[in-house]
Parts: sequence; C-alpha cells; structure tokens
Amino acid sequence: MKLHSIVIVEDHMLLSQALESLVNSFEKFRVLYTCINGRDLLNKLNDIPLKPDIILMDVNMPVLNGIYATQLVKEQHPDIDVVALSVDENEETIIKMLQAGACSYLLKDVEKSILETALSEVIYNGYYHTKKVANILVKLLQPKYKRPKAELKERELEFIKYACSELTYKEIATKMYLSPKTIDGYRSNLFQKLDAKNRVGLVIYAIKNKIFTP
Repeated sequence: MKLHSIVIVEDHMLLSQALESLVNSFEKFRVLYTCINGRDLLNKLNDIPLKPDIILMDVNMPVLNGIYATQLVKEQHPDIDVVALSVDENEETIIKMLQAGACSYLLKDVEKSILETALSEVIYNGYYHTKKVANILVKLLQPKYKRPKAELKERELEFIKYACSELTYKEIATKMYLSPKTIDGYRSNLFQKLDAKNRVGLVIYAIKNKIFTP
C-alpha cells in the first residue's frame, strides 16, 4: 500500500507532536517531518529532496504565517497540496487562506475521522471542504458579496498613520515606544489583516478609509 507523506507546520511543540502521532496512526499516511513556522517549512522544502504530498499548515504563526507561507509554497512547489488546520474561525482568515492556495480549511478541534477523510479526499479529489467553508465559497461567488471590514485597534491605527510618513520602521518603533521586533509584528499582522503586500498597500488602505489624508 502506498503511503502518502505529510509535513506538519505548527509552532506549538506539544500540539505538533500530538498531530504527528495522530497522522501516523492513519493507515495511508505518514509524517515526513515537522516545522515550527512558515520560514522553517520553506527552508526544509528547499533542503530536503523528498517532497510531501500534503502540508498541514497552521495559520497564525510567528516569523512567517500560514497565509504567506501557503502563497510561497504554491508558487515554488505547485504540486504540493496545503490543508489549513487552525483555531481561527474568522471568515476573512478562511477566505485569505483559500485564496492563498489551500485546498481545505479545518479547525483544530476536528474529529480524528474527519481529518483522515479530509486528507484522503485531498489526495484523490484535490480538495475537501466542510459545510461552513462550502457556504463561504458560495457567498464568494455572489456578485454582491463584500468582505467584512477589518477591525483595527488604536495602536494599529497609530502604526498605519506613521507608515504613511517617510519614517523608517526603526524610527516608527521609537515614536511608538516599542521595540523594532514588536513593530515587525504589527506590520506582518496588518499585511495579513488588510491583504496588503507591502507598505504601499497600507498607505492605499489608509487613504481609501480616511485614516490618512495626503
């Protein structure tokens, strides 16, 4: 019997180990290796010759989150399928993950049998969607569908205003009395939340939503 290979990307060690044990208990699947974040995954995909059939991808991770990691995986390794496995039930997050190239989105409290079914369906059909995700996809096909407006915290708004200036990120950190590492976190989270690819995207969002007036 052919065994299908799985890579797990999860920043919580205990959960990663539990998932590895669970997947290895499935008759047709075996875990190749685990990764602690998206950057670790991309490095291993480039360094290890044997490629997985499926990547089980967490969404919210440090260094490189699941959305951007999925985009890069699908660009660099289009034959590898990505299944999102997250605690995040936010509709916007699910949409972004699917648009990034994930062929399934599951919650971490999913039953063991559902996870095994999802992996099998992805192998044989190329996708697996729960009822909730299927309903979201139907809404996306409706011409009047609008994405939920992002809810921004006060400090996020402050960061966006500074990002619209000529200040460097290091100078913004000084202005906000935060460390450069914390500012990097604000930047990455806002890129994900606002679907912005770079600083210009933040400025365009700020102007459109009257956060900043040039």
